[in-house]
Amino acid sequence: MTLHHIDVLAVGNAIVDIFGQCDDSFLAANKIEKGVMTLLDPAASAQLYAAISNVAKPQLISGGSAANTAVGVVNFGGTANFVGRVHDDDLGVAFRHDIIAAGVGFDNLPARSGSPTASSIILVTPDAARSMNTCLGASIEFELADLELANAEAAKVIYLEGYLFDALNGPVIFNEAARLAHLHGAKVALSLSDPWCAERHRAALRDFTANHVSILFGNEEEVASLYQCEVNDAISVLSGTIDEVVVTRGPKGAFVGSKEHSYEIPAMPRGAVIDTTGAGDLFAAGYLFGRTNGFDLLQAGRLASLAAGEAISHIGARPKTNLKEFLARL
Repeated sequence: MTLHHIDVLAVGNAIVDIFGQCDDSFLAANKIEKGVMTLLDPAASAQLYAAISNVAKPQLISGGSAANTAVGVVNFGGTANFVGRVHDDDLGVAFRHDIIAAGVGFDNLPARSGSPTASSIILVTPDAARSMNTCLGASIEFELADLELANAEAAKVIYLEGYLFDALNGPVIFNEAARLAHLHGAKVALSLSDPWCAERHRAALRDFTANHVSILFGNEEEVASLYQCEVNDAISVLSGTIDEVVVTRGPKGAFVGSKEHSYEIPAMPRGAVIDTTGAGDLFAAGYLFGRTNGFDLLQAGRLASLAAGEAISHIGARPKTNLKEFLARL
């Protein structure tokens, strides 16, 4: 979908999320580390899918971190395109249908060769913790040619998810996205995605962040992992080099800061916490929508917290209510 102005161009893994409810004993029996993202090959993913299907019928919802953020931006009333790779299979058809139906531009055609569409089996325990078991499939076969369809010249922000750095061409894609941002006057935003992602690519992500990133998103564990220090020390380092630093703190809210101003944003849940999947993605959506539509750091941080509060009130990472209603609560 060609637009003359795009608030956010989101670049990341196109994944179909498979949600299953389980208890801690299921995690232990299947050797799953609670609360983190684990990469699986197609065979292991199929085995886990069969196991959780024996417990309860899983729920399939199109996902992917950057894609979820793009959907959130549009739900707020903004504009967003997504760039990612899917295969020409049933999951690929489902992903394309869902993201386009949400109002996000997605111009990448399904690949007819290579791996199947990526999936993530998200196991949600009664305490609302989620353990992600991801088969990256076609998403890690992302190529520079996929980025050529990005309509980058129209974007205010190019938003990258850290998970994409695991792709074979991940570093090259990040550098090309930064080049396009510089060429067209867009800002680069980056989500660190996962503490293990920050650990796997620590040196490269530190370098990329310092040289190209204007807005950095991470939770406390992720920024601490990136700099191998206490979270407050990591925030101090980042605040001195990044234009805007956003650190989520779970039920404690979030830190939002620039070189001039910093704020502690309270958590704003909408009732009981059902599932924390996608909380960070929707937080980023609220913040990026705010910052690309004239809101200051504090206002954008509040929108972000409200969006995250909506995300954790139900199963699935994409909003089930109209996020525009939060604009009146600033």
